[in-house]
Amino acid sequence: MHLKTLTVRGFKSFASATTFEFEPGVTAVVGPNGSGKSNVVDALAWVMGEQGAKSLRGGKMEDVIFAGTSARQALGRAHVSLTIDNADGALPIEYSEVTISRTLFRSGGSEYAINGSSCRLLDIQELLSDSGLGREMHVIVGQGQLDRILHATPEERRGFIEEAAGVLKHRRRKEKTLRKLASMEANVSRLEDLTGEIGRQLTPLGRQAKVARRAQRIQHEVRDARARLFADDWVQASTALEADAEALAEAQEKLRRAEAVHEELTGRITELEAEAARLGPEVAASRDAYYALTQTTERFASLAQLAEERVRAASAPVARAHLRDPEQLEAAVRRLEEELTGLTERQEQARADHERAGQARAEAEAAAAEAQEHHAALVAQAASRREDIAALRGRMATARSEHEALLSRREDQRERIAQLEHRLAEQQTQLEQLTAAAGPSEEDHRAAAEASDQAEARTETTQRRLDEAAAEAAAARRELDAARARVAALTDAMPAADGTDAVLAAFPDRLVAVAEHLQTAPEHAAAVAAALGPLAEGLALTSSADREGIAPILETARQRDLGVVSVLTDDALGDAAEDGDIDGGEMPAPLARAAAGAGIPAHWAPRAIVGGDLATRIRRLLARTALVVDAAAAEALRRHLPAGAGPAWRIAAADGTVLEAHTARGGSADAVTGLEIRSRLEAARAAVVDLEQAHEQVRARHEEASAEHRRAREQAKTARAEFARISRESTASAAALSRARTLVGTTEEELAAAREHLQDLDTREPGLAAALKKAVGAVSAALELQRQEGTEAVDAAEAECTRTADAAAAARTAETEALLGVRAAESGLRAAEQRLEAARRAMAAERTARAEVQRQEARQAARLRTRRGVREMIARVAERIEASLAEASRIREQTQTRRAAVETRLHEARTAEREHRDQLDELRRTTHSGELERATREARLESLREAVHEELSLTVETLVEDYGPHLPIPVLDEDGEAAGQEPFERAAQEKRLERARRDLKALGKVNPLALEEFAALEERHTYLAQQLEDLKRSRADLEEIIRDVDEHVRTVFAQAFADTQEQFVRVFGTLFPGGEGKLVLTDPQDLLTTGIEVHAKPAGKKVKRLSLLSGGERSLTAIAMLVAIFKARPSPFYVMDEVEAALDDRNLGRLLTILRELQESSQLIIITHQKRTMEIADALYGVSMRGDGITQVISQRLADLR
Repeated sequence: MHLKTLTVRGFKSFASATTFEFEPGVTAVVGPNGSGKSNVVDALAWVMGEQGAKSLRGGKMEDVIFAGTSARQALGRAHVSLTIDNADGALPIEYSEVTISRTLFRSGGSEYAINGSSCRLLDIQELLSDSGLGREMHVIVGQGQLDRILHATPEERRGFIEEAAGVLKHRRRKEKTLRKLASMEANVSRLEDLTGEIGRQLTPLGRQAKVARRAQRIQHEVRDARARLFADDWVQASTALEADAEALAEAQEKLRRAEAVHEELTGRITELEAEAARLGPEVAASRDAYYALTQTTERFASLAQLAEERVRAASAPVARAHLRDPEQLEAAVRRLEEELTGLTERQEQARADHERAGQARAEAEAAAAEAQEHHAALVAQAASRREDIAALRGRMATARSEHEALLSRREDQRERIAQLEHRLAEQQTQLEQLTAAAGPSEEDHRAAAEASDQAEARTETTQRRLDEAAAEAAAARRELDAARARVAALTDAMPAADGTDAVLAAFPDRLVAVAEHLQTAPEHAAAVAAALGPLAEGLALTSSADREGIAPILETARQRDLGVVSVLTDDALGDAAEDGDIDGGEMPAPLARAAAGAGIPAHWAPRAIVGGDLATRIRRLLARTALVVDAAAAEALRRHLPAGAGPAWRIAAADGTVLEAHTARGGSADAVTGLEIRSRLEAARAAVVDLEQAHEQVRARHEEASAEHRRAREQAKTARAEFARISRESTASAAALSRARTLVGTTEEELAAAREHLQDLDTREPGLAAALKKAVGAVSAALELQRQEGTEAVDAAEAECTRTADAAAAARTAETEALLGVRAAESGLRAAEQRLEAARRAMAAERTARAEVQRQEARQAARLRTRRGVREMIARVAERIEASLAEASRIREQTQTRRAAVETRLHEARTAEREHRDQLDELRRTTHSGELERATREARLESLREAVHEELSLTVETLVEDYGPHLPIPVLDEDGEAAGQEPFERAAQEKRLERARRDLKALGKVNPLALEEFAALEERHTYLAQQLEDLKRSRADLEEIIRDVDEHVRTVFAQAFADTQEQFVRVFGTLFPGGEGKLVLTDPQDLLTTGIEVHAKPAGKKVKRLSLLSGGERSLTAIAMLVAIFKARPSPFYVMDEVEAALDDRNLGRLLTILRELQESSQLIIITHQKRTMEIADALYGVSMRGDGITQVISQRLADLR
């Protein structure tokens, strides 16, 4: 197992996310002082569960969050995650990699996670402790850690070994268990007291519950009788409704049959109307057909006349004008053939003359060709010399052209270089402008990212606050609903109207109800009600009615048989207490002394009256009254009250006990009085008011949190938008700079190529100039040679050529004239041939015309036959149309007759429908009356249904099924058990209901909460007794566990100490050659509490006390102890923060030897300034502090350089 990666963000000086990738061997972290190297150590300790702010070099835990600089805003949270390679399974978790993370918010909240799943800090600490990584963090040797080891007490040194051995968590658990045992003892004592107190309260409350249970049974009788009467009412009403439904159904059936008859008549009328409507088009169609056939007959008569005229036209003969005689045409053809034969003979003679002229022409041309050849030879010789000169001139021109072209290209290249240099200057200027006006910097981008993260953090914080406010609002709402429900329950529990209310109604101006005009403290309401007795539910005279006397009031109660009525008068007030002020002063001295002497809590009755119109009068009435908890306390207080010192004291208890000078009242507690219920009700209403105010405050906080969350979301949205804008601008700016740099680079490449090309042209120019000069010299030499040679032979040959050419031309002229004769003969022959051909075509055309006349005569005969057939067909069709016209006339008469018959039947059907409609209306009125009657009965049933639901909370179906008159009624005995059954009789159930109501009234006032309170109290008593027994068993189990843990700690510590002692001797000898060192137990007989002393004696010294050693020796001794612990109980990794800072070069070499040994079994992370320490590292991390106060990290894997 080894540390793989450490990611730090917002922790101390690490404002931005920074990731360290650790090597399995040695990783050295280097850098100048104050750059943040030790913050890496703090981050490791913090993520592994360090809780001490001072251990992290801070005053409070909030100090680990990046506090901001002048250039960077403070962050809202610190986050560190550590990834551990668990391929060897050293951590007890089924993952090859384990990532633990810790987040601290500036608001104070913390989050812990293992592999992304939320967990507790304890889960992380226990996961790490199983591999030797405890909360004491002995594997992290920070700055000052060595000094802490040197100055540690023996017990603290023991803790280092215990943590490495993995038993420190057992000791912590043992201490936690002992604390639990101590608190458990107090809980056991309290549970015993509480169980006894609840047991004493169960008896009187059980009697009240018994009365309440009987009241429940009577109420059940009332409910059952009421339900059966309701069920009988429902069944009777339903039966009547069913009878009405049958009569209504019969009426509806008659109506249905009448409507069917009416519908049948209506259907007949509809059919007849449809038939009449259908016959209308038939009549119109027959009429239209008759008129159409009449018109068709007239048209065919016209067609017959037209056909007759066309037959007469086709009978006329075909014309034969302009035809010629065929024999004359044949004679002309023969004459033209004879003329053609004579012209052919003349053509052959002309061809013979042409051949002779051709031979003469050939001979003359041969002579001229011979002279031409001789002349050509001479000319060719001169031309060869001219060609040589021309070739030389061509080479000269080529050389001149190449030279001029090179000069031109060189000039062009120079212009191109100038253009490229100008373009490059412009592009470089543009690049400088883009660089100067660059978009947001990396710092701006990072700041926007941090602002976005902070906004997100604020959003998360406000979301948590909003959730907390919502939870508080929901809790406040639940408390408010519970309080309102209690108010409703107490309101329902108020006593019903009795004789007192009747007297109060008879004298509204003279009397008031005591309970309504008196307010008592809730905790003393029951005792005050007991002290007042019947007056608690009685009346009080108003001040204006005192002089009129009480007799008329009591007489009215007697005459109306209203029972006993208690009235408070001024005559019954008595005198004020002699020992105290009744309007809220201190408790009278005799009562205070008696309560102190009895050792019980007692209260003065006037102080329990907290308000109301009758407060003063009741305080005066109860001026000599003391209030206690129960009868035993009342008896104890009476024994300590002085006798004979003025009027006797009255003592009232909350359980209904009242002790006076010569009388006592108590026993079974009565039902809860109206005064007590009203007191509870007032307290409940006050609680409702307080809870409503609290709910409003919580709701206001929730609204405020919601508004704050909305603002935070808007700010987060704005921050994200700003971050996106800066990202886009950064990307656009980077792209523009990239394009500008690309253009500059391209232009620079083109400029370099142009300059290279110009240099090449400058190199080639001298060679081309020399070649041009050479070509000019050669041309001059050739021209001089041509002037030296003569031209006489060429002139003679040229004159012979002229003569022979003239002779050849004359011969060609003669040949041409002969050829013209041949062409003239051929032209005459062709003309004769054309005339012959024309005569032949005329003869053929005459023959064709005679054939065409014959064909026309045949076509005319065919047309005549066709037109005669058409004439006959028209005659036949006309006959058929006449027959159809007669049939159409007959059909028209028939349809008109049918239409008249349908209209007659339609009139009869309409008359019958009007007569039946009156009968149908009468049936509808009858049915409507029945439906109204049924609706009335249904409304009665619905009213009954609502009454059942309101009074019994039952549906009528369930009511009839469970309480219907068809069911027998169970007969119950006095204990409420079934004793038999009897059939339903309405009169009996009415008597049963009346009897149950009288019994319920005879019970008087009943505590409606007694059953619930007794059951809850009994359940709580049982629960507490069980819990007491469980606590006693748990105490025994914990004591057994402590003994097992002690034994385990002894064994493991003894083994760990022996191994550490052995390693300390060896390591000390390595660090102090020739020296002696050992670890000694302060109390070997008690391995659970013994401490550890360190004895160190360097070579050549006789001192053993650590305080007498030098600073370097003390550091080496502390390192020796740590390394001994490391080697005795190896840990997967160790972190050391400048532990070698105080060592010289020789001692540093010894320490490095030890570190190399540790490197073989554990991963080392070392904070150092020493070059030799860096040399043994496998990887280096360089840490520096930028100008903005933020730590920056670079890394190098040394294996890549070695």
